Amino acid sequence: MDGVIIDSEPIHFAVDMETMEHFGYVVTKEQFEKYVGMTNPEMWADVKREFGLSHSVDEIIEYQLARKIDIIRHEAFEPIAGIRSLIAELKQRDFAIGLASSSPRVFIEAVLTRFEMLGIFDCIVSGEEVPRGKPAPDVYLEAAKQLGVDSHSCVVLEDARHGVAAAKAAGMKCIGYMNPNSGEQDLSQADWIIRDMKEISLDELFN
Repeated sequence: MDGVIIDSEPIHFAVDMETMEHFGYVVTKEQFEKYVGMTNPEMWADVKREFGLSHSVDEIIEYQLARKIDIIRHEAFEPIAGIRSLIAELKQRDFAIGLASSSPRVFIEAVLTRFEMLGIFDCIVSGEEVPRGKPAPDVYLEAAKQLGVDSHSCVVLEDARHGVAAAKAAGMKCIGYMNPNSGEQDLSQADWIIRDMKEISLDELFN
């Protein structure tokens, strides 16, 4: 979802930096780039260890998540260009579509509600609802399970290094979307790399 349906990585970077400043530390966007695609608990546990934060991971996430949801609800956003038409074509061809995101479910639902997309996915899985977040394959394997399909018949659309690694570990093919706002992401493990959603050919992917 993040960086694929919504260009939310700039929001994440800005709020994460603001969160660290709130708790008394200055952290750059570049320092946060390595966490793109990871779950909140895993990211903040690592940040807490690195900077020696005295506050709990739960306290940090509570502050951060409230700010992000407030932004999603009140600022102007549109889905990433081409994603609505891609999903519409998938639906028209009767493909099962799952959303597997590292974001918390409350944030996922806030984004999809804002875009009036909440009901279009056949399953929604948050990375915080499985044992391990990306780059482990758990979230994608669970999505495939809920869709009732074999993981080897799935194609993942990802913008982050950790997400591509998770998709490949799940035995799935992966499209790497080069989103310039997602930071320096190594997508070289992906089966295809695109810079625009219009480059995706369903005939090429599934035939």
